[in-house]
Amino acid sequence: MEKEIDEQKQGTSLVLEHKAGNQKKLFIESYGCAMNFSDSEIVASILTEQGYNTTTVLEEADLVLVNTCSIRDKAEQTVRKRLQKYNAVKREVNPNMKVGVLGCMAERLKTQFLEQEKIVDMVVGPDSYKDLPNLLKEVEEGRDAINVILSKDETYGDISPVRLMSNGVTAFVSITRGCDNMCTFCVVPFTRGRERSREPQSILAEIQDLWDKGFKEITLLGQNVDSYLWYGGGLKKDFDKATEMQKATAVGFDQLLEMAAVQFPKMRIRFSTSNPQDMHEEVLHVIAKYPNICKHIHLPVQSGSDRILKEMNRLHTRAEYKTLIDTIRRIIPECGITQDMIAGFPTETEADHQDTLSLMEYVKYSFGYMYAYSERPGTLAGRKMEDDVPEETKLRRLQEIVDLQRIHSGFRTQEFVGKTVEVLVEKVSKKSDNDLSGRNSQSLMVVFPREKYKIGDFVNVKITSCTSGTLIGEAVGYSEMQ
Repeated sequence: MEKEIDEQKQGTSLVLEHKAGNQKKLFIESYGCAMNFSDSEIVASILTEQGYNTTTVLEEADLVLVNTCSIRDKAEQTVRKRLQKYNAVKREVNPNMKVGVLGCMAERLKTQFLEQEKIVDMVVGPDSYKDLPNLLKEVEEGRDAINVILSKDETYGDISPVRLMSNGVTAFVSITRGCDNMCTFCVVPFTRGRERSREPQSILAEIQDLWDKGFKEITLLGQNVDSYLWYGGGLKKDFDKATEMQKATAVGFDQLLEMAAVQFPKMRIRFSTSNPQDMHEEVLHVIAKYPNICKHIHLPVQSGSDRILKEMNRLHTRAEYKTLIDTIRRIIPECGITQDMIAGFPTETEADHQDTLSLMEYVKYSFGYMYAYSERPGTLAGRKMEDDVPEETKLRRLQEIVDLQRIHSGFRTQEFVGKTVEVLVEKVSKKSDNDLSGRNSQSLMVVFPREKYKIGDFVNVKITSCTSGTLIGEAVGYSEMQ
C-alpha cells in the first residue's frame, strides 16, 4: 500500500514494436503498482533477444506471463482468475502454450503455484528476470522452472527497458529496488527484498536514451525513493560498513534529483513513492529550485492515529508528519500533496478513525489512494494481529475517508481556477476528440480544446472551471519548456 496503483491500467497487456526475425509470440499482462509495469518492460526487453515479439491475442501466444502484485487480496484474486483463463485456453486451444507468473505473487506463492495447484510452468521472482532464458529452456524441455531468489545487488541497471509505447511522452525510470521499512501491513520487503540503489550514471544514461527517443517526462521510481543511496553498490543497510571514500562520494536522492534536473532542463521530472521519515529538507530545496521538477509529492501516511501508526510500525508520528507538511508548504508553497490511507487496520477504534479524518482536514490532500485493510499472508500484521475490525465498519470508515477526500480534492482544484498552469499533453481526452488532456506540475489532470496543439507539447492553460478531479481551461500558448 506504499505504492500507487492505477486501477485503469490493471491487466494491461504490453504491446511493443516487433523485431524482424522473431518467430515466437509473448503475451504479458501486468497488475499492481508502477514498479510492476516497469519490470514488465525489462522482461520484454530480455525476451525480445530470445526471439519473442509481443501479441495481444492470448490464443496465439507461445508464452503467457502475468506480472503480479501481492499488496491486496483483490489483486491476487484477479490474477488467479486470469490464470484460470490462461489454462482454459491452453487446454482447449493451444496445448503448447507455456504459462508463467512473475513478480511479488511468484515469490510468495511459489510452491503453491508449481507443486500444489500445478497451474503454471514457470515462477520467476522480481530479482530473477535475467535468468529467464535458462528458465525457458527448462520449461521447453518439459520441466517446471523456478527462480525466486532475492538479490542483494540486482537493480537491472544494465538492461535498457523496451518501452510501453503508449504515448511516447512519459516513462518510468527505476532507481531503487526492495524496501527496508518493515511496515506490518506490507509484503514488499518479503517479496522484493532489502533496499538497494541503482548506479547514478546508469539512471542518467537511461534518461538520456528516453530524451533521445522524444520522451518529455520521467518518473523516478522506487518503493521509497527518498532513501536512495549509492555508494558503489550493495544494500543500503550495509552503508555503515562502507569505506571512508565510499561514504565521501555517496550519492543521495537530493543529489540524484539535482543531477537529472540540471542535465535535462527540458525534461519534466517526477518521483514516487516518498516515505515521511526519509524525506529530508534538502530534497525540498532541490524541488523548489528547479522548474522542471514537478511540484507534487506523494506522501503516504496510512493513518492519522499515533497508536495505529505504531501498530503499523510506521517510523513517523502524527506530529512529525504535520511538521513535514508545514515544511513542504513553507519551502514549496504551490506543492500538491497526495496520500495513501488504510481504513480498518487491526484494533482501529472510532477515535483512531477520527484522528485520520482530522489529519486529512489539516492537510487537505489533492487526491489519494484509499483502501480498506485486507490481511496479507506473510506480513507481520497477518502473522501477529487479528483482523478484528468488522468488514462493514471498515467499509463505512473507508467511505467517510473517500467522501472527505472528494471535498478536499474539490477545494484543491478550485484553487487553480483563474490561474494559468503548464500542462504536458499526454493524450486525447476520453470524452471528446476535440480536447487534449495532460497533467500540471501538481499532477492534476487538465483538459482543454485541441486547437493547434498535439501530444507531447508543453502548453500554458488558463483554468476556467473544475470538477473535484479535473481542471478545465483554454490554451494561451506554449510554455517555456516547449
